[in-house]
Amino acid sequence: MRPAPVVVALRFQYKLYMRQVTVYTTDKEYSHFVELAKNLHYVKKIETDEGSAKKAIVNNLKKGFEEMRLIKKGELKTTSLDDFLNEL
Repeated sequence: MRPAPVVVALRFQYKLYMRQVTVYTTDKEYSHFVELAKNLHYVKKIETDEGSAKKAIVNNLKKGFEEMRLIKKGELKTTSLDDFLNEL
């Protein structure tokens, strides 16, 4: 699995525009790097993909609960375990 990107916007005093840096790091070093970047006086904004990952998880859970509700009501067809295993 690809590590989560950390986007750090740097402002250079000799320029009037912002630069963007994308860093790919391991999960082990991720939180340390984000804390380090937050403490740099020239870093103006830190964007991570944590929010989008959490949204995706919540959306998948909602979809799964909705499917379970439809299955219990008999509105959604299920596959038997034997059929499922035979497809593998």
